[in-house]
Parts: sequence; structure tokens; C-alpha cells
Amino acid sequence: MDLPARESMEFDVVIVGAGPAGLATAIRLKQDAAEAGADVSVVVVEKGSEVGAHILSGAVIDPIGLDSLLPDWREDPDRPLKTQVTGDEFLYLGPAGGMRMPNILMPKLMDNHGNFVGSLGSVARYLGRKAEELGVEIYPGFAAAEVLIEDGKVVGIATGDMGISRNGEPNANFTRGMELRAKYTIFGEGARGSLTKQIVDTFKLNAGRDHQKYGIGIKELWQVKPEKHRPGLVRHTMGWPLKNETGGGSWLYHFDDNLVSVGFVVHLNYKNPTLSPFEEFQRFKTHPMIRDVFEGGKRIGYGARAIMEGGWQSVPRLCFPGGCLVGDSAGFVNVPRIKGSHNAILSGMLCADHVFAALQAGRSHDDVTSYEEAWRASPIGTDLKRVRNVKPLWSKFGTAIGVALGGLDMWMNQLTGWSPFGTMKHGKADYESLLPLSSVTPIQYDRPDGILTFDKLSSVFLSNTNHEEDQPPHLQVMDPTLQQASEHDVYGGPSQRYCPAGVYEWVEGEGGLRYQINAQNCVHCKTCDIKDPNQNINWVPPEGGGGPNYVNM
Repeated sequence: MDLPARESMEFDVVIVGAGPAGLATAIRLKQDAAEAGADVSVVVVEKGSEVGAHILSGAVIDPIGLDSLLPDWREDPDRPLKTQVTGDEFLYLGPAGGMRMPNILMPKLMDNHGNFVGSLGSVARYLGRKAEELGVEIYPGFAAAEVLIEDGKVVGIATGDMGISRNGEPNANFTRGMELRAKYTIFGEGARGSLTKQIVDTFKLNAGRDHQKYGIGIKELWQVKPEKHRPGLVRHTMGWPLKNETGGGSWLYHFDDNLVSVGFVVHLNYKNPTLSPFEEFQRFKTHPMIRDVFEGGKRIGYGARAIMEGGWQSVPRLCFPGGCLVGDSAGFVNVPRIKGSHNAILSGMLCADHVFAALQAGRSHDDVTSYEEAWRASPIGTDLKRVRNVKPLWSKFGTAIGVALGGLDMWMNQLTGWSPFGTMKHGKADYESLLPLSSVTPIQYDRPDGILTFDKLSSVFLSNTNHEEDQPPHLQVMDPTLQQASEHDVYGGPSQRYCPAGVYEWVEGEGGLRYQINAQNCVHCKTCDIKDPNQNINWVPPEGGGGPNYVNM
């Protein structure tokens, strides 16, 4: 297929992803330029239909990032966070009851007082407005689909073509993508970004690092009855309904006007292929210590996303010829705190400072090695290093013992700066952990009641997900024969269960067994790209603007 040449635009810095990390990078670059009396051209491309459309988090937000980037944000009438944490509870659940763990036993870094409860999407929209006020160009609805590499250096990105039909031919709405060229290109795509994955492989950024680890976080937003609402209450649980050998837990955050964010995280190194993170979440809400919150309430939002969990020992090299990684593209989530947005903002600022210095020195398309050298000694490194063994301990010893050892390790790091465990390894990659269907006891789940528990399709409806139907598939099965022979025949089709949006189905038809992909449902969580046991599914961006359109998530 012969396509017309792409038009191109030149910038000093191109940023992929209008999340907290990408927008903080853009804002800081403009701040640095203003302070130096210089000019720097910055553009941000965002695959969501608008800034914040694809942003999803719990979210209890440590304000250290916002305080550093925009010191006056708390006095801004337009500020995105207004509910401070007023209560902090940690529960260990059994099938019929549970116990609250005394706060005094929790390491100080787990204390949420001084943090804010709110919507990370609202934070992103706020940062987007601040960036535009400073002269940053933001292009929502344009998916970065290709890394431009010349002479071994990244020189920018190309946005995806619009109006390509399912058969690969241009249709009546065809528009060629644009090349956005830059002296430096910054990738802030979030967890398992498609271009970041290519960059890491091409430049071997994970050489000498441990496997990256992941979880899937599934979230609902509820409007509860006023008498059930406790503004600023932060509650975390672990234990039931997950078995001891499966890592994960929940959150319930009360904020704003009778809103409760409830979510569930399952670590993606689970072994039983019949486990469904979505169904475990629905089952969790039926617990007698949990369900009362939702009585008489209304579910108004739903979404899911992958979470980077590797931490300190899994962070790849952050720089390469022509660019850098920031935020969740680098894996800066603090797993026990279930927080990463503060580090995302701080990493964007740190990256911007070093990239701006390089621009001022007349450099371009080289390795900004000073950024890589600086992060481990920064507050980001301090935050991640002292929790580096929590995830490996949990994975090795299970929830009951592993979490206790993780707590001990955090106390030791806090009090002495030393860990009795050194720096532990994560072991296998998450996709290697599944057991064959024949060696497990299948998990049975109850049917949803439509009041407290729900099915996947009604949930996807609340995510406002939409894709142009006549476009090439963005969920690519590289070897269909292998998918049936292994994913189905050996593992029992786990993609039907780990996907929280009902994208994958094994269907018996006249022609035999068929793998059906309902790409229209995809909420861009990337779990399939992570958990497929053969790494046979490749997630790529759909046409720009497609996917979920989250509100207050």
C-alpha cells in the first residue's frame, strides 16, 4: 500500500503521554526556560480523547510532587484535590470476618495522614491546563504509534494514521499521521507502554535489571448514601477472597460529595489459570465488613489498568540516545503504599532539569546520562529502596508471612537504613507463573446480582469505552495456532478470565473452536500483553481517541 509522505513538525522536546509524569516534564521544562530567559518548544501527544480520559488510579495522592512542581496549588480555587485523609485503616479479612491491624504497628511510611483523596484524572486535567498556560502544545486524540530512529538515535515519534479500515486500506476518512521530531523525546506512556516496550528492547535498557513485575488494578466509583460517607477515610484490606499464595488487596477511599473509590489489585504472578481478578473484586464487595458501605448506593464508574510492581530492582535504564523514560514507563510505583503519582511528577521534574541543561549546552539526540545517575539518590530512589523487598517477600512466602516480613523489613529500613534481606530478586516473569489447567482446582464464582456485584459488559459500559469499529485490530495474536495449542489446550483459556473487559472468548462454532477478540471492549489495561503465557498477544495503540473515557477516575 503506497501512502503519501507524512508531514513533520520540529520541537525541542516531544513528550508521549499526558499523564502526571509527562505533564510535569512539560511544565518543568517551561519553568526552567523562563528562569533562564530561554525558549524551549514542547509538545505532548496523548492517545486519549482528552487529557485525563485514560487516567485511572485509586487514588490517595502524596502531595510532595505537586508541592514541588506547583507550590501554590493548594491556594488555587481550581485545585483538583480537596479532601485530605482523616482516617487510616488496615484490615486483614477472612471469609466471614476480619481484624483491624493497629496503626501503631504500621511503618511510618504507610501513614496516609497529610495525603489527599481524589481523582488522578482530575489532577492530570489540572496539570494540562497549567502546561498550556505556560505555552505547552497538547494534542489529545493522537496516538503515538511509531518511534522514529535514525542512526541508532531516537529523533521523535509518528502519530498513527487515521481512517485505516480493518483490511488495512485507507477509507474515506483517511488522514496520514504526523512526524513529530525533537532533540529529545520523553516517554511517559504509563505501565507497559507499547513504544516504551520497543525502546527498552531496542536499547536493552533492562540489561542487568530484574524482571519487571505487574498487578492489575480494577476500580469502581460509587455514590453512596450520605450516612455511609466518611470524607477522608482510607481503608486497605488484604486476605480474603484471595488465597494466601495469591498477592493482592483492596482499597476504599471516601472523598468529595459522597463518592467512594473502591478497587482491587491482584498481583499478576498468580498461578491458577481459572482465577479471574474481576470476579475476585466482585466477591470482595460481598464481605460482611465491606458490603454495608454500598447499601443504597449507585455505581457510577468502572475501569482497570496494569500497575508496575517491580520497584527498585526492576527500574530500567532511564536514558537512551535521544530520550528518556519517566513515571510509570520507568516503574516508579511504591507497591505497599499503592502510590506512584508523586514519583511520576518528581521523575518528570528531574528529567526536565537534566534535559533542559542538555539543550542549553547545545546538545541533542544523545544520552542524558546525568538523569540516570541522579534518580537513585533522589527522593524517588529513597522512596523505592526502603520498600524494595516487600513484593519479593510477599511472592515467596505468601500473604500471611510475607506481609509480616515485609513490614519488619520496612521498619528496619526506616530505623536503620539497612535490610536483613539485602536486595531480593523477584524470580520469574509474571507470564511464566501460570500452572496447566490439569494441575489446579478450578475456581467457581457466583453469578452477579446487578446490585452489588456486576458482569463485565455492564461494567465496560460505565467506562465509556469506544473504538472505531472499522480499523485494524489493536490486539494482535502473533501465532493463532500456538494460542489454541497452549493458551487454550494447556492453560484453559486464561485470557477469558484475566481480561477485565470481556475482550477474549473461546467460542465453539460450525468451523470448530474460534478465538474471538472483542476489541471494542478494550479498556487499555494491557493485562493480556503481560500475562499471556507465551507472550503471544501484542497490544498496540488503536486509532487515536479510542478507548475509555474516564470521569473522576
